[in-house]
Amino acid sequence: MVLDKPGKPFYESPSSFRIIVLIRTISKILERIIAAHLLTAAQITGVLHPNQCGSLPGLSIYDTCLTLTNDVRTLQRPRLKVSSLFLDIKAGFDNIDNNTLARILREGGIPPYLVSWVSSFLGERSCTLIFQGAPGTPAPVNVGAPQGSPIFPLLFLLYVAPLHFEIPRGLMISYVDDFALTTASLSYHGNIRRLQELFEKLEKKGSRLGVFFSVAKTELIHWRTPSQRHSPK
Repeated sequence: MVLDKPGKPFYESPSSFRIIVLIRTISKILERIIAAHLLTAAQITGVLHPNQCGSLPGLSIYDTCLTLTNDVRTLQRPRLKVSSLFLDIKAGFDNIDNNTLARILREGGIPPYLVSWVSSFLGERSCTLIFQGAPGTPAPVNVGAPQGSPIFPLLFLLYVAPLHFEIPRGLMISYVDDFALTTASLSYHGNIRRLQELFEKLEKKGSRLGVFFSVAKTELIHWRTPSQRHSPK
């Protein structure tokens, strides 16, 4: 169902609409069962990165914030300057490629029956858009996962798990489609140069997955202790 977003000056862009996905209840039951099996397998094989949070049992935004603030304070102890770059994946949920996800799962050691189920679930899908209560013609959907599905958030986390990499004297952490790159050096200018290098590396990894980041939602933060608040460098 396609709903108009209120208050838009015009409705000529797809971003002016909100899509509500309706899925059969019996399908949701099966998907929840498979999601539980897939999550267990992903945790055992290590396909999910330890720094991924959100849409996972026991890992909320609270855990993400605590991890980030703890690492920032640890990096500040040797009198280093610490900076973080916050990034948001652009339309990430709609760009999951079935073949790429299957490759990630196979290479990660996920059992073949789960890989086959996911490939079947995402393959040969179709969607019917309903405007103002009038259904349209079913159209094939080649990428993305159905929003509202119990397994959908987990599939996205598995898809973006390869984006994670270790940062010497720093940290990369994510909450679903929000990523934070943190680094420390003797100056904030040095941090900016380092964050640019890290972003370029992340961007290259993302392009191989068809994942891109929204410039408009990018934020830079320089973390300061009381003694650093009057130091611009």
